[in-house]
Amino acid sequence: MTDTLDRPDAPVFAVSSQEAGNGPQAPAWTWHPYAIVFVSNACIMVLELTAGRIVAPHVGVSLYTWTSIIGIVLAGISLGNYIGGRLADRRGSRRLLGFLFLLAGLTSFGVLAVDVIGNRLPAGWPVIGQIVALVTVLFFAPSLVLGTISPVVAKLAVRDLATTGATVGKIYAAGTVGSIVGTFATGFVLISWFGTTAIVWGVALVLIGMGLIFLGAGRRRALVAAALVVALGLAGAQAAGWLASRCTLETNYFCIRVREEQRDGRPVRVLVLDRLVHSYSSLEDPTLLVYGYEQLYAQLVRYQAQAGGDPSALFIGGGGYTFPRAMEALYPDSAIDVIEIDPGVTQVAHDLLGLSRDTRIRSFNEDARLVMQRPPDQRYDLIMGDAFNDFSVPYHLTTHEFNRRVRAWLDEDGLYLVNIIDGPTANFLRAYTRTLRESFDYVYLAPTQAAWRETPRSTFVVIASDTPLDMERLAASAAADSSRTIESLLLSDQQLDSLLAEGRQTLLTDRYAPVDQLLAPAFRNYLPASSAPASTTPTAPRPALPQVQGS
Repeated sequence: MTDTLDRPDAPVFAVSSQEAGNGPQAPAWTWHPYAIVFVSNACIMVLELTAGRIVAPHVGVSLYTWTSIIGIVLAGISLGNYIGGRLADRRGSRRLLGFLFLLAGLTSFGVLAVDVIGNRLPAGWPVIGQIVALVTVLFFAPSLVLGTISPVVAKLAVRDLATTGATVGKIYAAGTVGSIVGTFATGFVLISWFGTTAIVWGVALVLIGMGLIFLGAGRRRALVAAALVVALGLAGAQAAGWLASRCTLETNYFCIRVREEQRDGRPVRVLVLDRLVHSYSSLEDPTLLVYGYEQLYAQLVRYQAQAGGDPSALFIGGGGYTFPRAMEALYPDSAIDVIEIDPGVTQVAHDLLGLSRDTRIRSFNEDARLVMQRPPDQRYDLIMGDAFNDFSVPYHLTTHEFNRRVRAWLDEDGLYLVNIIDGPTANFLRAYTRTLRESFDYVYLAPTQAAWRETPRSTFVVIASDTPLDMERLAASAAADSSRTIESLLLSDQQLDSLLAEGRQTLLTDRYAPVDQLLAPAFRNYLPASSAPASTTPTAPRPALPQVQGS
């Protein structure tokens, strides 16, 4: 007997109705096994790639997030392969295949319950436990069911023991190609075009449609019914508003949310990137600075301005463009450039956060590392780092090699300012400070609060330069109404040396930068409710803000 799958006019499964266990033989137009596993594996990878964006508003994006996603999805697929193999030997049939596709579609809808489940995670659990729990509840079941499909297809496709290897090899190859297509399509196209909610709906309805085709024994009316289910399901979901993203704008980098709040009796717009409140922007007063580190930055800008006019500044990370807008208002002759990797963040800043379209601020929507690898076209009085989000720290911006590039773009008397978050153990803080000392002659550290040792997490401003700070000028640069000043918060040289001596001083390099592990103690037992945007609660009313078009 030859392998009937090699004939273009062959049916999907060359088995008799008795061998299949039910119904008439499938007609010739029905898809081949290779197409079936292509679709199922593509759907697995689409769900896996969207998982990071789906859970990010609740648990952030970090090495721990992706480790949990990949591990749990693989665990589901592995168990699914085992169960699928057992089912194929006992009850392998087109009807079983249809049931599995139908079940895969229904379990995929469960992913949409992320807000309900994410808002009910036990508050006392460590953040890693919360990540694992959330990902498991959402993605294990659909991964398991989708994992059962390939063994059933292989069982039904193999009709000649002499060509078993070739048939199974083709099925594995088709499944792998489906995984590749699903990965590239999701990462490069689908998320930015449609958003994760619409993607999950699409995957679930496609799987349900495939289930109806096989449960209908491949008859044409089954194909028509499947097409109607997909089309009407998407149309109904769109009409009901169920396809709307949970985000103000969803990009390849962030779930971007904007909401309105009152700060000291003044209205501000809050920018939330994934689960982190990133900035507060006043549309009425661009000089309003809410965060403590921004107030310290403002003093250091005044310090530089006292030395010789409006200082030039380069920002690594734009966020809500709060501080660049403040500098533009206060120092009209300053040259201000912003490197913001996500064009969607810049777009939201223009559309919702008060950044004028005719601003003098130049934006570069690229990775800061790539921009600063180039020879500098000018040198800056200030380079300000604001790209470290919560415990999602881009490690390649922390290394000795990157610091050398910063130094190349910095003026001789310039200051490199970075705000970072860490806890009382200060593992990352020690490593980052020690690494800066390898590139700059002078490194200073200022906690934004005096009692940082008693606080689970604190923000620090790190200052690096090849010129020592003039303490008299620094004191003179303090705002008259400020209760928080750099000179009062700066650690002395002895205090900084003592802090560095408390533990291991890791040198962060491009070859070794365990940033997530260094930050783990600060976040393992701390997931602050304040960092999660209030709009993640399904019942919370969303403020009436202008709609932002997709990037």
